Amino acid sequence: MSSKQKSNVLVKNASFLMAAALISKIVGLLYKSPLTHIVGADGMAYYGLAQQAYMILLMIASYSIPQAVSKIIAEKLAKGEYRNAQKYFKGSLLYAVVVGGAAALFCLAGAGILIPSNQQGATLALRFLAPTIFMSGILGVYRGYFQAYRNMVPTSISQILEQFANAAFSIVAAWLFIEFVAGSDKDSIDRWGAAGGTIGTGVGVAAALGFVLVVYQLNRRIIRSKIVSDHTGRVESYREVIEVILRMVTPIILSAFIYNVNGYIDGYLFSEILGKQGFEDEGIRMLYTEYSIYFLSIINIPLTLSSAAPTSMIPEVSAAYAKRHMELANFKIDQAVQLSMFISIPAAVGMAVLSQPIVRILFPDTIGTAGLLLSVGAVTVILNGLSNISNGVLQGIGMPNLPMRNAAIALVVDVTSLVVMLLTTGLGILAVVLAIIVYSVIICVLNDISMKKFLGYKNKWVEAYLIPLMASAPMALTAWLLFNGLYTLIPSNLLGLAVSVPVAAAVYIVLYIVFARVPEEQLQAFPFGSWLVRIAYLLRIYG
Repeated sequence: MSSKQKSNVLVKNASFLMAAALISKIVGLLYKSPLTHIVGADGMAYYGLAQQAYMILLMIASYSIPQAVSKIIAEKLAKGEYRNAQKYFKGSLLYAVVVGGAAALFCLAGAGILIPSNQQGATLALRFLAPTIFMSGILGVYRGYFQAYRNMVPTSISQILEQFANAAFSIVAAWLFIEFVAGSDKDSIDRWGAAGGTIGTGVGVAAALGFVLVVYQLNRRIIRSKIVSDHTGRVESYREVIEVILRMVTPIILSAFIYNVNGYIDGYLFSEILGKQGFEDEGIRMLYTEYSIYFLSIINIPLTLSSAAPTSMIPEVSAAYAKRHMELANFKIDQAVQLSMFISIPAAVGMAVLSQPIVRILFPDTIGTAGLLLSVGAVTVILNGLSNISNGVLQGIGMPNLPMRNAAIALVVDVTSLVVMLLTTGLGILAVVLAIIVYSVIICVLNDISMKKFLGYKNKWVEAYLIPLMASAPMALTAWLLFNGLYTLIPSNLLGLAVSVPVAAAVYIVLYIVFARVPEEQLQAFPFGSWLVRIAYLLRIYG
C-alpha cells in the first residue's frame, strides 16, 4: 500500500460507516411512521420513554465497547503483538458478558425505577429490552475487533442488517401484541403496543450478532496465521489483560454514560416537573412524543453520520500516537473533522430551513411542535459532530478521563439550566432542546481546550468550518425559495421537498468543491467520491 493510499484509510473507513449509518438511520426513521399509526401517540410515548431508559443501560453495558476494544487491540496490532491482541479480544468478550448480563438483570428487576412516576406504562416495554442489552455488548466487542483491523465492512453491513430486521419485526410484533390484548382498556393496549415495538430492537441486534459471528468464523484461518507468525516476545497473562480492560474500557464507558445521559435525565425531569405543575399525563406524553420520536428520529440521522468519523478514527489515531507520530495523528484528526463538517453543517442548515415540511411529511400526526424543535435544535448536529470527534481523539490518546470530566461539568450546567427554564418559563418541551444546546456548546469548548493542551492541535477553521458554511448559505436560500415557490403553486410537502432538496444539495456540492479545492485523492475517499471528482473535473478544479 502506497503512502497516498494509507493517508486515505481514515476517510474511506469513515465513509463506509457513514454510508451504513445513513441507510440504517433512514430505515429507522421511516418505520416510525407506520409504527405510530399502529400503537398511537400514547403508545409511542411509552415506546420513547422505554428507549431512553434502555439507552442508559446500554451505555453502561456496551455503548462504547467498539471504540474501547478497537483502541486497545489497535495498539497491540500496531506493535505486531497478535497473540496479545487475541487475548484482549477474548477478555473483552468476558467483560461484555458479565457487565451486559448484570445490566440486563437490572433492566428486568428495576425497570420501574428508570421510568418517571407518572409514565409507568413504559415499564413493560423496557423489560422486553433486557435480552437486547445482553446481546449488544457481545456485538460491540466483535465490531470493535474488526475495526481494530481497519475493516469497517462487517460493522457497516451488520448495522444495515440490524436496522432492517428492527423495522420489520417492530411493526409486526406491535400489531400482534395489540391484537393479543384487543378489547382491553386503552392503557393496556398502549403498553403492549409499545412493548411489541421494542421486540424489533432485540431481533435486529440478534441478526447483526449472527452476521459478525459468521464473518469471524470465515476469518479464523487468517487470524490464526497471524498469531502463529507473532514472535514479538512475552505474552500477557489473562489477569493482566483483564486489568488493562477494566482500566481502559470502564472509563470510556463511564465517559459515554455521562456524555449521553443528559437526554434521559432531561426527559425524566420534563415529565416529573410538568406533572407536579399540574399538566395532564396525556398532554405530557404528546409533547414527549414530538421530542423523543419525531424530533430525535430526524436529528439522529446526521448525528449518527458525524459520529462515524471518530469511530473509524480511533484505531488510526491510537496507532499513530502509540508510535509518537504526532504530526500523523493530527493530520488524521484534520481529515475526520473535515469529513464530518462536510456533512454536518449543510445537514443542520437544511433541516433548520425546511424543518416543518420535513416533519409533516414523515410524521403527519405531528401537532407542529417537532418542527419548531427541529429548527432550533438543528445546530446540535454541528456541535455534536465536533464533540464526537474531540471525544474520540481524547480517548484515542489514552486520556478517557478528560472527556468524562468535561461531560460531567456540561451535565451539571445542562440539568441546572433545564430545571430553571421549566420552573420559570413556559417553554415546555423546547426547554429540553435548549438545554441540549447548552450542554453541547460546553462539551465542545472544554474538549477543544483539552486537545490543545495535550496534542497541540489547532483547528483548521477555514477548511473545516468556514467553507462548508459559505457553501451552505446559498444552499439554504435555494431550498427555501424553491420549496415555498412550489408550495404556493402546488401545496404539497412531498413535491416541494422532492425538488428543493436535490437541487439545494447540488448547489452545496458544487460550491463546496469550488471553495474547498480538496486534493483529488482526498475527495475520491469522500462519500460518493468518484462522482465528486467527476464534478471537480467538469468545474476544471483539477488540470
